[in-house]
Amino acid sequence: MTDTAQYLTLVFISVVLTVAVGIVLMRAGEPFLLEVFHDRKVTRSLNLLLFVLFLLITLGVLAIISAMRVDTGNSVQTFIVKLGVVLLTLGVAYGISMLVLLRVRAARRAAEIHENVTERLAEREYDRIHRDKGRSSGV
Repeated sequence: MTDTAQYLTLVFISVVLTVAVGIVLMRAGEPFLLEVFHDRKVTRSLNLLLFVLFLLITLGVLAIISAMRVDTGNSVQTFIVKLGVVLLTLGVAYGISMLVLLRVRAARRAAEIHENVTERLAEREYDRIHRDKGRSSGV
């Protein structure tokens, strides 16, 4: 395989894999975002924006990687090394994306718990005040 053919093959495989991983992230991430935003339209819009961001960053990194010179002395081994770097890059990008989604969901859950606790404490205080008023007016 010529260097040009190897380069184009690597770029093609990188693009296909990146788009496939991006689609998996988009589909798997939608329930997380829906849980956070409680609005399907906002969730879909944000999900699409995140998908495009994932593609731009990952494809940019992969474009730089694909142009790097790696010489193992064997064109097949060189191709495999570059493909391995592509896969590792996609794995790291996927992992970072999942961590971001998990953190967003955890932050939203913490905020909801805080709201619920604050609400309940306010209700208890309200009940206590009215109970104390009833006792003082009944005496």
